[in-house]
Amino acid sequence: MEKIKLETPKTGSELLLETLENLGVDTIFGYPGGAVLPLYDAIYSFKGIRHILGRHEQGCVHEAEGYAKSTGKIGVAVVTSGPGATNAITGIADAMSDSVPLLVFTGQVAKSGIGKDAFQEADIVGITTPITKYNYQVRETADIPRIITEAIHIATTGRPGPVVIDLPKDVSALETDFIYDPAVHLPSYQPTIVPNELQIKKILKQLSKAKKPVLVSGGGVSYAEAATELVAFAERYQIPVVTSLLGQGTIATDHPLFLGMGGMHGSFAANIAMTEADFMISIGCRFDDRLTGNPKTFAKNAKVVHIDIDPAEIGKIINVDIPVVGDAKKALTMLLAEEPVHNNTEKWIDKVTEDKNRVRSYDKKERVVQPQAVIECVGELTKGEAIVVTDVGQHQMWTAQYYPYKNERQLVTSGGLGTMGFGVPAAIGAKIANPDKEVVLFVGDGGYQMTNQEMAILNIYKVPIKVIMLNNHSLGMVRQWQEAFYEGRTSESVFDSLPDFQLMAQAYGVKSYKFNNPETITQDLEVIREDVPMFIEVDISRKEHVLPMVPAGKSNHEMLGVKFNA
Repeated sequence: MEKIKLETPKTGSELLLETLENLGVDTIFGYPGGAVLPLYDAIYSFKGIRHILGRHEQGCVHEAEGYAKSTGKIGVAVVTSGPGATNAITGIADAMSDSVPLLVFTGQVAKSGIGKDAFQEADIVGITTPITKYNYQVRETADIPRIITEAIHIATTGRPGPVVIDLPKDVSALETDFIYDPAVHLPSYQPTIVPNELQIKKILKQLSKAKKPVLVSGGGVSYAEAATELVAFAERYQIPVVTSLLGQGTIATDHPLFLGMGGMHGSFAANIAMTEADFMISIGCRFDDRLTGNPKTFAKNAKVVHIDIDPAEIGKIINVDIPVVGDAKKALTMLLAEEPVHNNTEKWIDKVTEDKNRVRSYDKKERVVQPQAVIECVGELTKGEAIVVTDVGQHQMWTAQYYPYKNERQLVTSGGLGTMGFGVPAAIGAKIANPDKEVVLFVGDGGYQMTNQEMAILNIYKVPIKVIMLNNHSLGMVRQWQEAFYEGRTSESVFDSLPDFQLMAQAYGVKSYKFNNPETITQDLEVIREDVPMFIEVDISRKEHVLPMVPAGKSNHEMLGVKFNA
């Protein structure tokens, strides 16, 4: 490996920060501790990168996720060894599940102490192997630039994902007068970006025969920033579009070809279309169980195309007739570049549009504030342009169903892992990455109590997010399942008492409001127009369910709670 002589000796920590800056990193989220003190000493005088001090390591990693999910840029977090590193595990696993480009530096005890149960030692490489795209332990100071360069390349190319770099304390403190050549040379890692042209032609040939085609748009379309191409393809061939949770925003919710989100809490029209389709083109969607329901009956009448950048996902859950490995944007561009084929979906469009119009959304009661109405109102006030962040639970599904999305990367949420506590820190990361965009967070009273300590940094770093808590005094989704499938036994899912969230917000110096009047809620919510950090607590119905709902293991057409127009 070629050595490059440095003009002046540098410590490992100095090399780390300079390499990150040279690779375009401008922000890192972190929390100091003993094993990373040499790095934090270098941060003290380094001006090229902004450091955001979180209040918990899990929060730091979720902040980096929010930064990455909303921009596509690498999110970077720094934590100390032992408990600092293990506190970061949830965020790393979340990033792996949702294909988030993330770089996490974990401090480690000095090399001489590794494997000897030293103070605050944990085998973070072993622990994170199943939940990272790759991980490293740095053994030599001169190797730091090469490893970081490789790590960012791996995290951001192909199917994005988290990479962990375990950094022994002495390696970060020692000086070196040379470095190893940091040029990326990874012959065994060559992700396929450009799809096979013959497979692209097969898609169009089958499309010409289809009477009931449907497009399924997943998070991969959003991450590839391929929404324009997706909509152009759907419009050219008049194909209705269903999205996954992470695919929301890849087609505007008011587009006539959009049928809604599919799956467990998907729309009636979306789920029926996937059930009845004779041809399905899935793009950037991994066919997870929340979308497919019972995989044995999913799209059983359809020829299935699966376009995905990760070949491991193709055929893993659903049998595929036309597999296509490649980038979503590239695949759609190639499809659009082909000579158009003739197809006729007029009757199919009439049918799915009728299905969409048959269903009414929710009962607009006036005795309590309806959570759906809150989300719709916020959508109107933000003109459907806000970056929308959610925690996990009922409010997440209502937000997916009722906010009027327009853009890719607009919904920042925890999809695959379903991580409660994701919301507050992810919203902070999203706002720091997008200071000129409105960032609205919907959170429940359960998830808020897991990571609300991150509210402490809103004023310090001038992060004017709007936190809207939909408070139903319960773990709403858990309670819903207990009421639906466990004969109403709400075991440990209802909060008999809650903190005074208004006083908590005041303790953090954040402007706060509490609303509970359904007659004035529309006017009340206009406070979000003010550009300051804000906490809004809305008391909602304690019995409201997210509907429709496909019970676990059932087929998508076996929806509960569908409400048809009279």
